[in-house]
Amino acid sequence: MPESPAPADRVVPAGSGPPRLLVLAAYRFPNGDAMSNRLLHLARSATAPGTTTVVVNDWPADGTRSPVDPRLPEGIRLLTLPPITGGRAARWWYRHCRPLRVLAALRRAGVRRADLSAVCLPLGLWTLTTWAVFRVAVRRPVTVDVLERHDPGQFAWRWLYPYFIRHRWNAFLAARLADRIITVSTTLWDDFAHRRPTLVVPPQVDCADYAPPAPPPLADGLRLLYAGTAGPKDLLAVVVEGIRRLPEAQRHRVRLTIAGVAREQATRLSDLDSAGLADLTDQVTFLGRVPRDRVLAELGSAHFSVLVRPDAGYARAGFPSKVPESLAAGCPVLLNHTSDLARHVTDGREGLVLPGPGPDDVRDGLIRALALGDARWWRMSRAARERASDFDYRSWASAVSDFVVGAGRGAGTANSASVASSAGGSR
Repeated sequence: MPESPAPADRVVPAGSGPPRLLVLAAYRFPNGDAMSNRLLHLARSATAPGTTTVVVNDWPADGTRSPVDPRLPEGIRLLTLPPITGGRAARWWYRHCRPLRVLAALRRAGVRRADLSAVCLPLGLWTLTTWAVFRVAVRRPVTVDVLERHDPGQFAWRWLYPYFIRHRWNAFLAARLADRIITVSTTLWDDFAHRRPTLVVPPQVDCADYAPPAPPPLADGLRLLYAGTAGPKDLLAVVVEGIRRLPEAQRHRVRLTIAGVAREQATRLSDLDSAGLADLTDQVTFLGRVPRDRVLAELGSAHFSVLVRPDAGYARAGFPSKVPESLAAGCPVLLNHTSDLARHVTDGREGLVLPGPGPDDVRDGLIRALALGDARWWRMSRAARERASDFDYRSWASAVSDFVVGAGRGAGTANSASVASSAGGSR
């Protein structure tokens, strides 16, 4: 198949030491989206001192261009495969040949199989072909990173939706063929631990990336932030309705910024509707898709990030990366407990916990937030930054490196309690 006229595999200079871990990706790596951030920090925590992790990224054919000189931390070496041009059949063939293209890229970059100790890849790239190629050609332990478990109710055709079928099939294969499993939550750990050595690793951050918060005084109004592409999983309409149900004097003190979705996209990409926004035009601001630096700046100037999810299977299985990022920025969270969030966010300490996912729950939480004084808010902000150390990739370096690369060390089943202990634990 003909390739894109883009440059051939780009090699970014590595850190010192031989490569030990191979990480596969197919995203806007290293800082393009949540999955890229996940793989970057997972690779950093799995990279032992004095060694190198090689990331081979198959750039998505979504019209975006890979950065010419991506900023990479020491010890991470990146090989970027150019996207394919052509129709649907060409792209299908290119995806299914990915394991062979990865091996070819490694060979061109001078990376030998003998240099590698392990392979790590996300569930979305785990296929029978991938397993067969790496089992035969690399012969190193393969760890699959599992971040979610979709429910049929999330899709129009339910059990017959192609993406859902592929997702469940990949999970079925991982539980039976992968050497090791990393999950993002204890709910997913329950799905795999009885079959494979499994480690719980929540979303990770680099706390050094976040400047101290600098929001305006609360007397000037309450600033809320939602950052991300909501889709059907996050209940933005509930947040907006909660604002609408505030008494008028309090409602006018609330401002909500939505980063990741433009106003004209809101009704198509989230559960928002134009009627719900009609009387809040001056209080809800849509930024559209913005670079990561802008998101960090918005977190630094917000009083709370907001996240409301239903008590559904997918919400219990996942772990929203928005929460660790908000905590690292010193921005307390206004949320209801799903997944493992109760382990990390205590009501009145790192944020305000809603009793449920309804609009009245949001309204009551906002009333509490509006009643805070600046001194109380700053105490919550400091507690949030302290809690963020639980998610810093450095706290996970020993546990993740031993599990993924440790040639069997740490390959025993690890539950959430032992993981929390090894990574700093819950305070």
